[in-house]
Amino acid sequence: MSQTPHTVSPLVINLFFVIGLISAFAFRVLILFVHIRPEWFRPTWYVGIMGYIIFFLYRYGISQKRKRAVADYRLIDKLQQEAPLSGEDREVLIYLLSSIQKSRENINYLFIFALSLVAVLLDIVLTGKGM
Repeated sequence: MSQTPHTVSPLVINLFFVIGLISAFAFRVLILFVHIRPEWFRPTWYVGIMGYIIFFLYRYGISQKRKRAVADYRLIDKLQQEAPLSGEDREVLIYLLSSIQKSRENINYLFIFALSLVAVLLDIVLTGKGM
């Protein structure tokens, strides 16, 4: 292993967090544009799609990096066998835990949930139809 993994800077974390929020918002606001600004539907859809492509590619990379660190350092085996951990193993564990702790995915999930709920309610109100 050449270098132990490390988390990216808060600037990068926040940039991708904002990209994810903008994409989530773009998809949820589409329901409004269908009713009041149909000409904005397609550009907004592209913003949402492009943002999600960028955001989820980044999240996929993070997930792969975490899995690779666990596998490369055989952390599960070492913990199950109660084997001693090297300093490098500890650095990787710190990376994994801090990566999870620094992640804003829980906020992103709540944002998507809330916006989805608002979008459904708006659609019901704007179309005048119940379930």
